[in-house]
Amino acid sequence: MGEINTRVTLCGITLDNPVIPASGTFGYGYEFAELYDINCLGTFSFKGTTRDPRFGNPTPRIAECTAGMINAVGLQNPGVERVIAEELPRLATCFHKPVMANVSGFSVEDYAYTCERLDSEPQVGWLEVNVSCPNVHGGGMSFGTSPEAAAEVTRAVKRVTTKPVIIKLSPNVTDIVAIAGACEEAGADGISLINTMLGMRIDLRTRKPVIANKMGGFSGAAIFPVAVRMVYQVAHAVKIPVVGMGGVSTAEDVIEMMLAGATAVEVGAANLIDPFASKRIVEDLPAVMKKYGITKLEDIIGGVL
Repeated sequence: MGEINTRVTLCGITLDNPVIPASGTFGYGYEFAELYDINCLGTFSFKGTTRDPRFGNPTPRIAECTAGMINAVGLQNPGVERVIAEELPRLATCFHKPVMANVSGFSVEDYAYTCERLDSEPQVGWLEVNVSCPNVHGGGMSFGTSPEAAAEVTRAVKRVTTKPVIIKLSPNVTDIVAIAGACEEAGADGISLINTMLGMRIDLRTRKPVIANKMGGFSGAAIFPVAVRMVYQVAHAVKIPVVGMGGVSTAEDVIEMMLAGATAVEVGAANLIDPFASKRIVEDLPAVMKKYGITKLEDIIGGVL
């Protein structure tokens, strides 16, 4: 076997490896930088950022489940102006690679404003646009549940940005391929999936939902097979790169996601269970590649037979 090469190129930017901590599980990076050198990562997707500050949902907002968790944090964040003024300068002291900016919004104007502000930040490499948010002007259904709404957000963001735009899709839909196709047609540079599924737990003693919000995002190892299936479907239907996520917790999972068609792979809930999870996956990758006769990771993208 030749020299092991873990590099991948995502929307024109080369990553040392495809491992990316997912938004909402890695803060703005510097908290994890106190534990290890986060420059070992391909990049990371920072906390979902909105136009205005958000306090988030009432507590309790986390519930444990078999092989996973449910959360309804509610996009708690300080708002885009403070992220630019405070979080990004602090991040620049400990992370020296392009970072993925995760953006959420409740109207098309929200998305466009926040993306335009972040687009001018030199450290931002990609804009990961989360269309799983409720559309306040559209009756509360998420932008990501209809091809038309997802395409409208994509077009609005592409009009005001110069950096690669990756649309992050919700799995809580009937036909994820149609939505991914609409985003590609509207100019998306990549597709990111899957966001959390919708889950619920009930406390047997109180007979009430465990989470104050009743339902929340279900993530963790339990959703991995669903994520692999959706990544496979979308990657085979679009020509733009796919970032795969959903229950990824080992280097083997990364390889499996890439075989399904992912160019890069995000690690979410695993970071909340073990803060060193992403570092461990990066370190394990070369040995796992060797085990399966892979010398160059880029060669296996979409390589499922």
